[in-house]
Amino acid sequence: MRVVVIGAVALGPKAASRFKRLMPEAEVTLVDQSSRISYGGCGIPYYISDEVNRIEELQTTPYGTIRDAAFFKTHKGVVALTQTRATAIDRPAKRVTVEDLVTGKPSVLPYDKLVLALGSSPRFPPVPGIELAGVSPATNLEEAERIKNAVSTGGVKNAVVVGGGFIGLELAVALGDMWGIPTSVVEIAGQILPGFLSPSLARMAGKDLSDNGITVYVREKVLRFEGKGGRVARVVTDKRELSADLVVMSTGIRPNTELAGAAGLTLTDQGLIVVDEYLRTSDPDIYAGGDCVSIINLVTGKPGWYPLGSMANRQGRIIGTNLAGGDAAFPGAVGSWGVKLFAQSAAGAGLNIENALREGFDAINVHVEQIDRAHFYPDKNVMALEMVVEKSTRRILGIQGMNANGDALASRINAVVPLLSRRGEVADVSNLEVLYSPPFAAAMDIVNVAGNVAENILEGRLVPVNQEEFEKLWAARDKEEVYFIDTRVSRDAEPFVRKYPKHWRAIPQDEISRRLEEIPGDKPIILVCNTGLRSFEAQLALRVHGVRDTRSLLGGVSGVKRSGVDI
Repeated sequence: MRVVVIGAVALGPKAASRFKRLMPEAEVTLVDQSSRISYGGCGIPYYISDEVNRIEELQTTPYGTIRDAAFFKTHKGVVALTQTRATAIDRPAKRVTVEDLVTGKPSVLPYDKLVLALGSSPRFPPVPGIELAGVSPATNLEEAERIKNAVSTGGVKNAVVVGGGFIGLELAVALGDMWGIPTSVVEIAGQILPGFLSPSLARMAGKDLSDNGITVYVREKVLRFEGKGGRVARVVTDKRELSADLVVMSTGIRPNTELAGAAGLTLTDQGLIVVDEYLRTSDPDIYAGGDCVSIINLVTGKPGWYPLGSMANRQGRIIGTNLAGGDAAFPGAVGSWGVKLFAQSAAGAGLNIENALREGFDAINVHVEQIDRAHFYPDKNVMALEMVVEKSTRRILGIQGMNANGDALASRINAVVPLLSRRGEVADVSNLEVLYSPPFAAAMDIVNVAGNVAENILEGRLVPVNQEEFEKLWAARDKEEVYFIDTRVSRDAEPFVRKYPKHWRAIPQDEISRRLEEIPGDKPIILVCNTGLRSFEAQLALRVHGVRDTRSLLGGVSGVKRSGVDI
């Protein structure tokens, strides 16, 4: 049996290696136009930051062997043709035409089964000056080496990252943290990480960047790049000019599916290859996976796109199994992700509130803040966690969060991922069994708390105000249309009372019932505490006494301060 795999970065090597383990006698050929194969592209920001010292480390096995053509031949029994481009697929004849990029010589590879691991390429907007030297997408090892050489030799005095997505932010952190290069991020949307974080969490992420010297501009469009001597020197936006010796383009990617389309395989309107649950294309002898295919979003039930290295590796194993006669299925994905910033990390899975509403769900967003370990354990951080819930069904649609300890945050996101894929409900989160030990979690974990808060909101016990609404109300405080009450103990509330004597009132939660005469009956009451628990309990106490026009701030003062609101 002869198998040809086009693409040798993530999915291709995994599929080839899995298949050869199951059918050692088969002939497998990997084809890739690069000289370097089977590398971890997601590690590029950490190489540029010097957390990964040598570029070769991104191409090695866990035991230190470089995964090059010789490695695949010796260790896997797979022939790897590097610097070789596949130019055409002849499906009736079952052969692939390839070109040696060094000699220009064409040749033909016959196949019984074909695997397309075509990957993706940077999507460049049509901006004048984008061809200038120093403008880079930083998506392969060669570009990474050029950037690191420039920054490590002092050739970069100012940098601009265009796009506030995962890779863009990681590269901004790499440039600003290790090398101390003044770096700006320009994002055309109204926030960084658009489509992944809520506005409040995005503001927390933005504050972490700005606190560490990264300037973030949102709602700003790049108009052109200007250069000097053929190299970039300035970025001109619709609002300002920014000096730049280096511009990193992080403006999205597109699937490399021209070869598949020319071969007559079925593509989506977005140009992605259509595959079934076994990752077969419209041609049963051709499989495809990774960045170039569309798979089902398990939350919406609609086709989705997940260009992630972890997804590609898991799909590669499934394809390798099925090439050997198996029937392994890939049901779809919820789209879990994570990004490390400076002091904070962000992570999530499923839909954020904006995407849920856009998809037609009648959804709410629940924001909770809680210590990520037992409150008495000395090493602890405040974690922000948001959960998106469909009102009518109580189904969990998504979860996102921010925390200084990225591992602690990832463990909470990962705990909820199986519930997202199986249409889990709020009660499943409230009762989710999670590991408890004071160094790792609280007895009532923040994940459980998020489920409890969602349940209280859905059942009308908790009437919330979110952080965006609170910020607007606070900005209009001189109109005195609402009444703010801090329900924390006096020592915590006192600094705010002194700063805002006309607007900030302090009535501790345990004194609410005996100080009712201080609470006006003619305007809405906004109840505030540190994280939201005491303000909720104060809301319940006021309801007993007939005071019903109250709202409790989700995430409390902790969330407001961490998102950078001036209070």
